[in-house]
Amino acid sequence: MDPVSKRLLKELADCRRSLASQQPAPEMELIAELGPIDDEDLFAWKAVLNGPLDSPYQGGQFEVLFHIPPQYPIHPPSAKFTTTICHPNVHFKAREICLDILKDAWSPTWTIASTCVAIGVLLTSPEPNSPLNCDAANLLRCGDTRGYNSLVRMYTLLHAMPRS
Repeated sequence: MDPVSKRLLKELADCRRSLASQQPAPEMELIAELGPIDDEDLFAWKAVLNGPLDSPYQGGQFEVLFHIPPQYPIHPPSAKFTTTICHPNVHFKAREICLDILKDAWSPTWTIASTCVAIGVLLTSPEPNSPLNCDAANLLRCGDTRGYNSLVRMYTLLHAMPRS
């Protein structure tokens, strides 16, 4: 087995063990699901992230797809939301994520699970000065937090709430 597959299997086992624990680590509470999309392909993963508490994303579930390069963990995975989400650092149509660890701040110490946690932190700490969604970023840059939170909440209610 190649080293990348070994690493991914170890990450998967660690994540499953943590998620199955009676008391998962606090940072793992953000992750509802994480693993390969298909048992035959370790290089395409899906995560379902719970909207952070006390945020306009609360109650929502957001799906993120990861494509892992053959040079992982030297090179970062690519990640994009499949769930429609309103966020300054997420392209509204392509749903690409602008996050430094997915680009030049990547380190082989990061895992797919820790990357999910970083995406969760980004949800509650947007960077309006490096936007992919200028409309959402402009609300924050103008100080309209109420308008921003209302817009985000509307998109969360419309697109990210679990169906019963």
